[in-house]
Amino acid sequence: MTSRERVRNAAEHKPLDRVPTDFWATEEVQERLCDHFHIEEGKGEKSPWIGLNGSILSRGVQGIIALMDKLEIDAIFNVSPPYIGPEIETPAGISMNEWGFGYRDKAYRTGSYAEQVIYPLADAATVEDIDRFRLPDPDWYDYAALPSLIEKCGDRAVSVGYSAVFTLHNSLRGLEKSLMDPVLEPELTRRLIERLSNFFTEYHTRCFEAAGQYIDFHQVTDDWGSQTGLMVSPGTFREFYKSPMKRAIDLAKNYDILVFHHDDGDCRILIPDFVDMGINVLNPVQYRCGNWDLAALKRDFGNRICFHSAIDNQETLPLGTPDDVRREVRRMIDILASDGTGFILGPCHNIQPNTTTENIVAMYDEARSYGGFS
Repeated sequence: MTSRERVRNAAEHKPLDRVPTDFWATEEVQERLCDHFHIEEGKGEKSPWIGLNGSILSRGVQGIIALMDKLEIDAIFNVSPPYIGPEIETPAGISMNEWGFGYRDKAYRTGSYAEQVIYPLADAATVEDIDRFRLPDPDWYDYAALPSLIEKCGDRAVSVGYSAVFTLHNSLRGLEKSLMDPVLEPELTRRLIERLSNFFTEYHTRCFEAAGQYIDFHQVTDDWGSQTGLMVSPGTFREFYKSPMKRAIDLAKNYDILVFHHDDGDCRILIPDFVDMGINVLNPVQYRCGNWDLAALKRDFGNRICFHSAIDNQETLPLGTPDDVRREVRRMIDILASDGTGFILGPCHNIQPNTTTENIVAMYDEARSYGGFS
């Protein structure tokens, strides 16, 4: 099987030769692995419109493909239409995007993250304030470039687009206000969600029209889970956010594109909703957050949804030994791929710089050696 066939077969519950794998890691980890394996391709390059499904590429796409080849990782690449809109004004020390979100790099002991510091609708108080705000224009993107960008990914599975109404609500208003809005400002919330959903529908329709036949996945995603439960109540999710999610899912299905849903933390209570809405792939299975009975999860939902990523990167990957990592890989394959399909193995989120190279190599080596099917 090609990597693309292997990933798609797992997502569609079809037979496999082995458990497919995916790779999410910070740029620091990508560079360290490339140096470890003496990979020189793409050094010093950037791929602004092609990424791994969960992270930015640290170098040109051919360099990362060389890394995936070295570790025999299947991977899902994320491709976006290039931004060709108006020049974005950027204050000193801040990086801005077309949404008006402002970010400042924050250095940590093991690397750096761009952390949001500007929330453009933080002071909005009325529905009229929401209506006056200028969302990005779908005309600001070069959809015709998508086929050639996807071609660069070779035989890897490709995801295009990112519908995330709740996440955009957070980034426009700030987390605290976005969590209070449904209770304190329900009409403002409904209008903001409506405008976001309308944008995503038009933007992704143009993506799918330009390259739908080459696209494997579309992300309809949001982080509903925290370490110990949901960020919002199930009632708030169903009243405000479920309908725009379903709209985005239905749009992708109209183009025969599979739907990938990323959701950090303990979102376990919403899985029946996700399955009923038509989500094909759930990422991650973050079993250290909340009460996840993995055998019951596979038994109850394993024939309707594909589980993506379950190797813990809160404790096992950064703090365990290579043998600990190998044991976890075997356990997850035994449970989540017990029927020979429906599981794509990877870390629960971006591998952080405090995870050793030995543990990363152990994860993918064990997946390859233990995850084969006769």
